[in-house]
Amino acid sequence: MYRQASRLLTRALSGGGRRSTAPSRPFSTDLPAAPSEDTAFVEAWRKVAPNIDPPKTPLAFMKPRPPTPSSIPSKLTVNFVLPYQSEISNKEVDMVIVPATTGQMGVLPGHVSTIAELKPGVLSVHEGNEVIKYFVSSGFAFVHANSVTDIVAVEAVPVDRIDPSLVQKGLADFTQKLNSATTDLEKAEAQIGVDVHSALNAALSG
Repeated sequence: MYRQASRLLTRALSGGGRRSTAPSRPFSTDLPAAPSEDTAFVEAWRKVAPNIDPPKTPLAFMKPRPPTPSSIPSKLTVNFVLPYQSEISNKEVDMVIVPATTGQMGVLPGHVSTIAELKPGVLSVHEGNEVIKYFVSSGFAFVHANSVTDIVAVEAVPVDRIDPSLVQKGLADFTQKLNSATTDLEKAEAQIGVDVHSALNAALSG
């Protein structure tokens, strides 16, 4: 029944198989489609299948996003959370630099919307002359069009709390394990240890 109604609805919306000459709606990530488009779908459905309730469209489950500001704000709002606590909440800063898998990524107010996967490295938060640095293990950074950036990390620690001697010892231990590994699992585990401790060492030297 639904399949038959869908075929009839497709014909009704396409003008009986003729190609529509109406201009296409420009793509936008700011707001969902206008409610009138959902209304037109429901009205067309009821014409071809009056005894069947129309299916829900994505618009029925979406709330309009707040409009993107017409002017770029002077500050970037940052939220930085871990699974067990919030490190930074709604803090206005000048810039953040995140260790993305594609390379170091600087985020300023007005940055284009994007999602970046984080690799072991330094997350730095810049506010005036103050720079706060965290070492993060992994996670994601969500950069929104309204100059808000949400950063979620699996684990993080302020760089100034890292013990250099423990980093050097860990790097030496995992390097030895990597050289003596005999199975793929042992090699993979040792390589992760080498990568993390190498990133820790780079964070301290940087």
